[in-house]
Amino acid sequence: MSERRERESKHLYEENAYVLDYLPFGKPGARGKYRAGAVVQLIGESYFTLLEANVKVGVTLKPLDRVYVGKESRKEIAYILGRIGYDELTANAKMELENAVEHIVLKREKWFVNFFNTAQPITPRMHMLELIPGIGKKYMWNILDEREKKPFESFEDLQRRINIPNPAKLITKRVIEELSEESKYRLFTRPS
Repeated sequence: MSERRERESKHLYEENAYVLDYLPFGKPGARGKYRAGAVVQLIGESYFTLLEANVKVGVTLKPLDRVYVGKESRKEIAYILGRIGYDELTANAKMELENAVEHIVLKREKWFVNFFNTAQPITPRMHMLELIPGIGKKYMWNILDEREKKPFESFEDLQRRINIPNPAKLITKRVIEELSEESKYRLFTRPS
């Protein structure tokens, strides 16, 4: 494999994203060539990447609209301005973030259930499962014991067998912690 291809394969790109906020007149205070035109703040579907993009002329978007942001021809997005940090989100985008993340978690339920079935220790004293808000040592041991008997099949199965609160909500809280950089460990998001 060529050196360039190796570098490209290490980059994790989003294919689809969900709208967090639509700014029809651009971002207030933005300078440079991107000043004109509608701007949208997005969260990626695969890696929870926070993005900002210019919207094609004549396109109007609303929160939770799913848009293609991959490298091929895009229908709604003119170009990606770049990755942004949690602190760069608008107040509206921050308000929509929890709904968008939970929507993605529920849509990717199988992947997250697999996380519960395969999570491993991070250090001799800490397990990945303990990083999820609401899961302490007691729930962690219950999860490990139950998954040995039979892997979990769904959030409902996990909730029924372990008696933990809504797993999708717990994962959503964890993703938001990672995006707002409140944690040094990353389970579900890319470093900014």
